[in-house]
Formats: sequence, structure tokens, C-alpha cells
Amino acid sequence: MKKYLVALASFLIMICIGGVYAWSIFVPPLKAEHSLTTAHTQLIFGFTIAMFAIAMIFAGKIEKKHGPKITALIGAFLFSMGYIFASFSKGQVLILLIGIGIFSGSGISFGYVCSLATPIKWFPRYKGLITGLSVAGFGGGAILLSFLVKYFLENGLPVLTIFRIVGIGYGVVVFLSALMFSVPEEINKEPIGTTQSITGLISDSKLWALFLAMFAGTFAGLLVIGNLKPIGLFYGVNEVYATTAISFLAIGNMIGRVFWGYISDKLGGRRSIITALLLLSFFTIMLLPGARSNIAFLFLPFLIGLGFGANFVLFATEVSHLYGVNRLGVIYPYVFLSYGLAGIIGPSVGGWFFDVMQSYTVPIILSAVICCCGAIVFTVLIPVNKES
Repeated sequence: MKKYLVALASFLIMICIGGVYAWSIFVPPLKAEHSLTTAHTQLIFGFTIAMFAIAMIFAGKIEKKHGPKITALIGAFLFSMGYIFASFSKGQVLILLIGIGIFSGSGISFGYVCSLATPIKWFPRYKGLITGLSVAGFGGGAILLSFLVKYFLENGLPVLTIFRIVGIGYGVVVFLSALMFSVPEEINKEPIGTTQSITGLISDSKLWALFLAMFAGTFAGLLVIGNLKPIGLFYGVNEVYATTAISFLAIGNMIGRVFWGYISDKLGGRRSIITALLLLSFFTIMLLPGARSNIAFLFLPFLIGLGFGANFVLFATEVSHLYGVNRLGVIYPYVFLSYGLAGIIGPSVGGWFFDVMQSYTVPIILSAVICCCGAIVFTVLIPVNKES
């Protein structure tokens, strides 16, 4: 029974913190109510993703020393405090950066590392599938939040008030879910394995392959996620379709995590990662012709979400294959730093190009090219005979 409670707790936490992927729905009201530029809104989103990645290194160490329950409770506090703090910002970018970007981003990290590593310890025979199911909640979080925010906005609530509601409501759910965490007794009796230094990791070609490939995949996905609604509106998509596309992308993201987790258990990590990156590159470039159709703009974000979701199950399971389940919480955060780097660069690049060129064409093409390059780099650095 305990393992199923852990799985449920992980999913609920992921649903709450995964709302970060609905960020683009906040962009229009932040610009309209507080005169933020597109670049400002994407800078906040980028900082959130960056802190998500950076704080995971510390979260992983705390989880290993104090266990998942304490770590997740810290995450609940930081996540809730961040949104509540931002709700009193009066639209000031610096306060929004501190609240949403630093505090909430860190809270997401603490909740994520527990929800990722703990279920695998309870279901070691199904690493890919259980990881996919756990992170599916993170991918689906945008569906729930986008629906709630849309409802609140239509009923006249200011965007900062919505931040406060999210901070309090979601914070309570994450806190209660954290109390259900535990680990199998036999886990503490298993040998940890050889400790690998930072210097050793830096010189490890496998780690660099994982890092660069994940950067490529998340750069493309985050640029689209952070700018999705504005992209649709720019190319003439009806506002209802442009807003609904956020949920379609989130659905694809959620399904993709389960789908690719299953695929990785069957095909292996190397082939799955290369295939997912190439497909994501193709789906991204297809936005250019597809964004001129309301229906296509629902279908293509779903496919982009399907490819983007692969990043968060394939790389985690590959780390557990290459370095061992017990070291996942320690090694994976270093791979995950690539996601933080992509979070800073990807959405900001998209917003900056639009502010300067009044077009999303160049950043979309750039995203597809970088994603394709990631597949090539991974193919070279991880030869067939090294596949896990």
C-alpha cells in the first residue's frame, strides 16, 4: 500500500508544480495590467526554469541525507511563498523575478526531485514506465492551471490575485502530499557505490552527451511553451484556439512522458533519445506552416508536447541505467542543469526576437536546428556499443 501512496503523492505534487508550463497564459494579463514587455515575461519564466535546475543539486543532496518527506515539505514552503510574494509585487519585474523565479522555481525543484527519485525506489523493475507516470503529472499540470487561470481571468480577477490563489491552494496540496512520502526499508541497506567527484563528472563523455542532448530538446520545447499563445496570435490563430493550444501541448507533454517511458524500456535509452529529438525538431519546424490554421495549431502543439515530454523521462531513466538507481538523485541534477540553461536562453530568445523583429519565424527555425544538432551530438558521444 505504501508504494501506491508514494506514487499518488508524487503525481499530485507533479500536477501542482507542473503548472509552470502554463506560464504563457499569464503573459497577456501581465503585459496589459502592468505594462511588462514580452522579454520581461520570458525573463521571469526563464529564471523560474533556471532556479528549478540549479536548486535541484541542493535538493538532491538534502533528499539523500534527510529523505524525500523533509525535502518535499521544503519545496511546498518555497513554492507557496514564491507565488504569494509575487502577488504583492504591483507588477514590479524584480519582485516577480524573486517570487516566481527564485522562490517558486526552487520549490519546484525540491518537489520534483522527490517525486522523480522516490517512486523508482519502490518500482525498480519498471524504471521507464514508473518515471513516465510520475512526471506525467508535471506535464499535465499546465492543463489544470491554464483552465483555472482562464476561468479566473474571464471572471475579472487581476493576475496578481490569481498568483495568491495559486500560492495558497497549490501549496496546501503539495504540503499534504509530501507527508505521504517514504522509502523502502531495504534501500538504506543497499551499497551506494563508488562516489564520483565533480571533476570526474566533467570529464565523463556520457554526462556531456546527456547534458547537451537535453539542452537541445528543452531549448526547443521551452521556447515554444513560453511563447505559445503569443505565437498563435501573431500568425492569426483565433484567441480561443491559441489559449486552448496550451492545454493541448500539456496533454501531449503528459502522454509523451508515459509513452516514452514505455518505449525506453523496450528500445533502450540511446535509440529512444535520438528518435525523440529528431521528431521534436520536425514538429517544431512544422509550426511555421501549421500556425496559419486554427485546427493545426491545436494538433502541432500536442505533438511538440509529446516530443518535449520525452526529455524528462528518457534522460532520468538513462542516468539510472548508467549510474545506478541510488545515484539518480545525485547525478541527474547535473544533467538537469542543461534544462535550466535552456530555460534562461530559450524563452528569452523567443521574446527578444519578437520584440526586435516582430516575428517568431527565426526563433522557431533556430529551435528546430538546435534540437536536430542535439540528436547528432548524442549519436556521436554515445556509440551503439555503449548503449545502456
